[in-house]
Amino acid sequence: MARGYPGEGTLSGERFERRLAAILASDIAGYSRLMGQDEAGTLARVRALRRELIDPTVTEHKGRIVKTTGDGILIEFPSVVEAVSCALAVQNAMAERNADIAEKQRIEFRVGINLGDVIVEDGDIHGDGVNVAARLEALAEPGGICVSRVVRDQVRDRLEVVLDDMGEQNLKNIARPVRVFRVDMTLRTRVAGPPGIETPSPRPALAVPEKPSIAVLPFQNMSGDPEQDYFVDGMVEDIITGLSRIKWLFVIARNSTFAYKGRAIDVKEVARELGVRYVLEGSVRKLGPRVRITAQLIDATNAAHVWAERYDRVLDDIFVLQDELTISVVGAIEPTLRKGEIERARRKRPESLDAYDLYLRALPLAATAMPEDAEKALLLLEQAVALEPDYAVAHALIAWCHEQRYLRGGLHEATRAAASRHARAAIAAGSDDAPALAMAGFTIGIVEHDYETSLDAIDRSLALSPSSALALGFSSIIRAWKGGEDTTSISHAQTGIRLSPYDPLVYLPYVGLTYAYFFTSRFEEALKASGRAAQANPRFSVPYIFQTAALASLGRLAEAAASGQHLLELEPGLRIGPLIASYSSNKERLAMLADALRLAGLPE
Repeated sequence: MARGYPGEGTLSGERFERRLAAILASDIAGYSRLMGQDEAGTLARVRALRRELIDPTVTEHKGRIVKTTGDGILIEFPSVVEAVSCALAVQNAMAERNADIAEKQRIEFRVGINLGDVIVEDGDIHGDGVNVAARLEALAEPGGICVSRVVRDQVRDRLEVVLDDMGEQNLKNIARPVRVFRVDMTLRTRVAGPPGIETPSPRPALAVPEKPSIAVLPFQNMSGDPEQDYFVDGMVEDIITGLSRIKWLFVIARNSTFAYKGRAIDVKEVARELGVRYVLEGSVRKLGPRVRITAQLIDATNAAHVWAERYDRVLDDIFVLQDELTISVVGAIEPTLRKGEIERARRKRPESLDAYDLYLRALPLAATAMPEDAEKALLLLEQAVALEPDYAVAHALIAWCHEQRYLRGGLHEATRAAASRHARAAIAAGSDDAPALAMAGFTIGIVEHDYETSLDAIDRSLALSPSSALALGFSSIIRAWKGGEDTTSISHAQTGIRLSPYDPLVYLPYVGLTYAYFFTSRFEEALKASGRAAQANPRFSVPYIFQTAALASLGRLAEAAASGQHLLELEPGLRIGPLIASYSSNKERLAMLADALRLAGLPE
């Protein structure tokens, strides 16, 4: 083989160049139809677009047109940001040009953008990087842009765009699935008001509350059917109601946000006028029996897109669909906002921390469910309740921390009593605080085995906040330990996972699912669920207890012994007797677990 040089290689005995490039592939949607209608006119229009729009825009963004093939064009850029900016500029300009043209006569581009290694030969470029861009272009809608995950990662903090996750896509002739994102083009047309309509003068700015605050703007009805407004508005009202149930969140009332309906708005200006930190906006498009909802959450302090999602559903029962979408949106937003607030609290100076900030700083420590982290969290939480003695959710988190110290820190009676005391204080002070009720109810169920009080608190939490993955996870765990409600336990766990798959606390519903599957002798499913729980929280010993038990119950004793050894490395003092004594009042379930652990060779 001939020797190449840095940045070079060989192909068929000839030297060639490799480089990393941003690749844009584009074609014209419905080109054959346009040519069939008016061949000469279509060619003339395409040449004019090249001359007046495309070529100057590509040059402005430092691109190089590699080649054109019929209606297709391949462009190379030295920067992903420049590639996406160029595509946005062209697509927005085309939307303006097409505004007064009949739909069947419009020239609309589809664009795909990828970042990848390319082979350069005689000015042309080849390779998987190019092929992926071409396949992404085929996925794009007319007037739309699709990008790969690597492109999303490069531009999401540099450009003000919303990127809707289309999931893993199997692209033709591409070996591995590609994570694809769609640029939401609807948002970039909402900055200026329609021609001839005077935009109302801005309202005076309001002070932003200390607690996280959000305004839910009316979603755009993109269906072109005014009769769909009632569905769109009803869904937004339900989202506002659902968010209002989150006690730690300040939510602007419907009457204030619906004043913006039908107006082109600037998100930063709306946030300034309403005095909020976050703004939720979106659009609804109905096509036949299907409806597509796009929503995006924006941090108005820096215009960063915190979260975005797209939902595709069949419009069978409009009220059922409204409920499902509301729960999905609220369930996704809650952990996203919580994460943002934790980061904000971490950045504050120690001397300026209030009770809420101290609670936020303690929450990630408690979330690991490890006794040593619980100790650190308690130092912060004790300061919080000293500042605010009736702070229900702080008492609840204290209770959960003591529960962790009790079960995996020596089963000390004083610790169990502290867990119980703070849990009941949280219930007394937080009758309308969903997270407080959920954590307190869970703690009482674990340390007291008082399942009636436990489930009453958890069910009240779910009544206040049906989309709470935290409450659903705790519910699934307690119901599985109690016995007799395994179907509900599985249902609550699966709903919690679906609502909040990326929440750091997602291990809770996976643990509940593990319990319910194990105690109903569905050992293979218990093994999978315990693996997911361990993956979400690798230092937490409980998933490995049931992984070991499930393997033993399946007769895979060598694997069970290895899992048990890893369990003992995580929790060296673990013994079957004390473990079983602390877990549940259900003797049948205790015996089932104990027998499996003995079979795996764990110490008594």
